[in-house]
Amino acid sequence: MNRVTVATLTLATLTTLTACGGEGESGKATGEPRPSATETKPPTPAERLHGLMVTSADVDGYRVEPHSDAYRFAESPEDVTLDKQVCAPLAHAVNQLPLGDPQAHLVRVLSKDAGAHTYVTLATYTAGGAGTAMDDLKKAVASCGDGFTAKASGGTSTYDSVTAEKVAPAGDDSLGFTTTMTFRGASHTHHTQVVRSGDVIGVYFAVDGRAIAETRPSDAKLPVTVVKAQNAKLK
Repeated sequence: MNRVTVATLTLATLTTLTACGGEGESGKATGEPRPSATETKPPTPAERLHGLMVTSADVDGYRVEPHSDAYRFAESPEDVTLDKQVCAPLAHAVNQLPLGDPQAHLVRVLSKDAGAHTYVTLATYTAGGAGTAMDDLKKAVASCGDGFTAKASGGTSTYDSVTAEKVAPAGDDSLGFTTTMTFRGASHTHHTQVVRSGDVIGVYFAVDGRAIAETRPSDAKLPVTVVKAQNAKLK
């Protein structure tokens, strides 16, 4: 039986720098500038993602919440096994796991009602890492049209098909795809959009959890408002 997962730092801290030296010494005495009393540290990768993540103030009417551990398909990408390894980026994208080898990632779930949910997964990378992750995802979309099966602690999910989907250009690179799966006889279509802006990747995934629970067919589309708001923050 398939099990579907119905699919998180603070402002930069200040550090005090104190000058040292003998009594009566100054920056001029050594010929070196004296450090200021305080300096602002650059944000960590995780802190940076918190600043880039969409909030309820950006998408009026939507609740923006952390991803519950109760609904995680896997703790990390390494915990997922597949029948076709080339399809791994797809399994990660639709299960709120980061693509490639990121420095940090962050997940939020947005909802307006009890059924439809949009998951946003942001990840930041060292130089070149985001581009490599996007290339691997594109290869997966092209290679896994007839579906794949993914297994993890959250269960087993079998996807019947993968289809590339045209999306509005965004960031430095973007792509979209749909995945279909059958659960208790009902067919479900999920839409995913992935955007790379510099060394940050955003993955947007839509699912209708109520329809899945009630074994009704579903075709969960990404809300344009959410996609536009998150893309704007990634610029």
